[in-house]
Amino acid sequence: MSKKNYSRRTFLGVTSAGIVASKFRFAITNEVPMPRIAVIGVPTNSAGTTYGVARAPMALRKAGLIESLKKISDVKDYGDVSFESPEPKRDPNSGLISPNSTTSMIYAGKAAVSKARAELRFPVVLGGDCPALLGGLACFRDARARTGLAFIDGHEDAYAPHESLTGEAADMELGLALGLKTQGLPKKLSSLFPLVDRSEVIILGARDAEVIRKDGSSSIAGMVELHNDVEVQAGSSERIAASALSRLLTRVSAVWLHVDLDVLSTEALPAVDYPQPGGLSWEQLEPLTKAFLASTQVIGWDVTIYNPDLDRDGTFARRIVQFISNGISARPLR
Repeated sequence: MSKKNYSRRTFLGVTSAGIVASKFRFAITNEVPMPRIAVIGVPTNSAGTTYGVARAPMALRKAGLIESLKKISDVKDYGDVSFESPEPKRDPNSGLISPNSTTSMIYAGKAAVSKARAELRFPVVLGGDCPALLGGLACFRDARARTGLAFIDGHEDAYAPHESLTGEAADMELGLALGLKTQGLPKKLSSLFPLVDRSEVIILGARDAEVIRKDGSSSIAGMVELHNDVEVQAGSSERIAASALSRLLTRVSAVWLHVDLDVLSTEALPAVDYPQPGGLSWEQLEPLTKAFLASTQVIGWDVTIYNPDLDRDGTFARRIVQFISNGISARPLR
């Protein structure tokens, strides 16, 4: 966008064109104003590899994500963040696979989200797997913006590092964000946490309580507000989102939205690494997500867990592109 057709202004009341703009900030062009978006790829796979879910940002771009977003937003693709190469080895001290790579990834994600924030762009973070959300939370914590977390996910992801059967950070990113059992982590990693308080998190769609019990670990359902997939399915997606957002905003000033696509049923999305019974349909997830994204107080969104290696013809990549675009279509002009 050239300087001659762009300006950033804060409108108070009525513009010279007689349009009530009510403090919205947006790009002024000859076209209809559109939300300002930054797409940030975080190609991480907590198994310590560079394939599988790590290829998702590339696959979604190949499936036409940026072109689709250009139709409904002023989008800038920041590309993929760079971070230390992972190794598929579990560190005996921390209990994590490739903890230095995980640390590097979080700091790289934080820097990219900080750039989006400075440019007044809404960050859309493409995982990779779920630890991709930690950079965004870290950015807003460092900015002293008290930020809650709407956590739409098929799993609680709060194992203690040494209790996880895999050692993957994707088993525990919410536990890390809450500052639970971080002993033994590298100092640069442990110093990041906690990122949110337990009263500032709402989990929607988790369905792994029985697996957690069988693994000898403990659910965090009594620690944070949690509504499983059956509860979400039983209600109106829009009302569930509105109610959750309202409760969070009594405690915080802004909310980060996390969507792990394994909240979907395996029938709706088979291209995930850890399928399990139950789950939402696209028709349930989409309005739930859009209802959150329609709020100006939702300040970032990450979308994680899609394995393009399990989607050879790209059918589900295209469906995810549609999902993300439909979500962004709900964004207010700010």
